[in-house]
Amino acid sequence: MINLETPKKHATLIDQAHQLAMNMLRPISRKYDRAEHTYPKELDMLAALIDGVSETGATSGAGAGGVRRDTAADDGADGGGGKVRNGTNLASVLSVAEMCWGDTALLLSMPRQGLGNSAIASVANEEQLERYRGTWAAMAITEPGTGSDSANITTTAVQDGDHYVINGEKIYVTSGERADSVVVWATLDKDLGRAAIKSFLVRKDNPGLKVERLEHKLGIRASDTAVITFTDCRVPAEDLLGSPEIDTKSGFGGAMATFDNTRPLVAAMAVGCARAALDLTRDLLEQAGVVIDYDRPAQSQSAAAATFLRLEADWEGAKLLMMQAAWMADNRKPNSLEASMAKAKAGRVGSDVTLSCVQLCGTLGYSESELLEKWARDSKILDIFEGTQQIQQLIVARRVLGLTSAELK
Repeated sequence: MINLETPKKHATLIDQAHQLAMNMLRPISRKYDRAEHTYPKELDMLAALIDGVSETGATSGAGAGGVRRDTAADDGADGGGGKVRNGTNLASVLSVAEMCWGDTALLLSMPRQGLGNSAIASVANEEQLERYRGTWAAMAITEPGTGSDSANITTTAVQDGDHYVINGEKIYVTSGERADSVVVWATLDKDLGRAAIKSFLVRKDNPGLKVERLEHKLGIRASDTAVITFTDCRVPAEDLLGSPEIDTKSGFGGAMATFDNTRPLVAAMAVGCARAALDLTRDLLEQAGVVIDYDRPAQSQSAAAATFLRLEADWEGAKLLMMQAAWMADNRKPNSLEASMAKAKAGRVGSDVTLSCVQLCGTLGYSESELLEKWARDSKILDIFEGTQQIQQLIVARRVLGLTSAELK
């Protein structure tokens, strides 16, 4: 049975992540928000530190690289699920939340911690996992005109001997310029629908790949977001992630496995950013003489205190859903429903909390003298990418009602 307390075994990792966020990310947060598209060189040292910690085997999940669900996973749990485990999924979401307490955009800019790495962890075979070790992979899903409906991908991959030839355009690719490779989602056969959608690892130096431009954005400005085109881009067949077989019965299985992996991570980003806003807002309210009393009913306190208590309660619900989705993955339980619930709840709560904190703090919240306005801008994307709020609600409804996507649109 899940225990909703933070596992003691992860306490050291969480503390390390918080120290990094406080001492390395938070101090340079405003600098790189203003210097959009400038690579944060300070992250090279941080990435080397995380690599060193990972190589010692002392801990895991220090970044957003994603994790893999194996039958011989952490803590010696047996395949029959006899022993409850708190493994790398839970460690990842808890440490990502702490790092985003420092800065979400800087976490998304971390070398070798791209969302594409989560895709690799989800669907790559053992040989590919070893071969791609150390790569920094962006993830290219979204296309012009497809929006959140990833099943309508039009980028094609046509087999030609021992290669696939990829043609298409991808937009809003996080770390699209800085990463050394890109996980590209393409269809092998449009007539077969979502079952034919596969992911490929494409090296950035491939002559058929071109970064067309970088986007100017509302938030997460330290993170580069690119438009990438693929023109007769030849990719070795061995770089198709997972199985090349098209199984119409399994449908969108590989893609969904990726989302089941990344959506709790995006929820963790929203949880961390919202926590930062709540912590600063509590301090500013106390400085203004607003007392927040946890031992008294909200309705008997000031309007500002009552609002803050509501925001904290909502935040707590998002955090627990995030932990549940990660815990289920650690224990090899199907978590598609819970991953979407966590993403939907945390995305909405993140935007609500950060904007409400801006309002509670008045001129201090709206000005650049504090980071509250930046967190409000950063948090909005966390309700959009990896599937919008509306898409998550559709997925949850389908899972709860037992309906297919054709039956409930």
